Amino acid sequence: MSISLNLLGVPSSAGAYSPGQEMAPKALRHAGLVRELQNRGVLVNDLGDLPTVRWQVDRDNPHAMNAGMVVETALSTAKQVENIVRSHSFILVLGGDCTVEIGVVAGFLGSGGRTGLIYMDVDTDLNTPRSTTDGALDWMGVAHLLDLPDCVSELAGIGKRRPLMAASDVCLFGCRNITPFEKQIIAGRGLKTIPFEAVVDDPATAATQAIAWCRSFDQVLVHFDTDIIDFADFPIAENTRRQCGMTFEVAMNALQYILQAPNIAACTVTEINPLHCDLEQALVRKFTVRLADAIASAKRQQH
Repeated sequence: MSISLNLLGVPSSAGAYSPGQEMAPKALRHAGLVRELQNRGVLVNDLGDLPTVRWQVDRDNPHAMNAGMVVETALSTAKQVENIVRSHSFILVLGGDCTVEIGVVAGFLGSGGRTGLIYMDVDTDLNTPRSTTDGALDWMGVAHLLDLPDCVSELAGIGKRRPLMAASDVCLFGCRNITPFEKQIIAGRGLKTIPFEAVVDDPATAATQAIAWCRSFDQVLVHFDTDIIDFADFPIAENTRRQCGMTFEVAMNALQYILQAPNIAACTVTEINPLHCDLEQALVRKFTVRLADAIASAKRQQH
């Protein structure tokens, strides 16, 4: 049986801390992502990229910078994803910053059935414009999915229901950098958490726990933030923190294991900043090859 995939780029850094992530979809395409997938027997329906949106300083909204651009990008993403879902083929979304996921989730809400989200990120993104002062909405994506108090109302309300997700619909996978405010939200709302240490100790077992959690859903989305990878090991992400993430191999192995779950419907890759990579972009090419391996191998396992 053939493996098919819909590919969509969302080149936006509107919710980020600085520009760069808007260049990621183009960099991944230039590195041969479509070719690598096709070489592994994947039929790629390349839908191109949405319009590029670049981060800028927003002095009028210092605690939720570029909220209007983030909302517009999320709405555009949701519209595209809603159309793609009807094909019942796997969707690979290339971000962009983490707020892209809000649009992906909103796009799946009209498909029927219960949707879960495995959020692979060293952060939990549960902050709100009042809980933190840096103003970067890509540190607040999950908070907006859950419609936490003090979130940007227009962003939390882009979908067919509100909140977009219940706490029981989210699994935080590989998280480590958690603020006191976020810890209160996790404990108070009972979010499923598979911590960083568990993934590093045994990626396969950690992924098995996530897959078991998946079984109560009709479809599950995977959010893969590349800053889960330690910058000192594989400098590709927007976030340059060292000695905080996991190795490239551990992260990609965990992703490949998770994608083997039979009800995984989409994967969103975020936070790649080509400006942080080597000048020859060899790391982007290596990431592209490994991502294609993970997707093709997982889909073959499903079939």
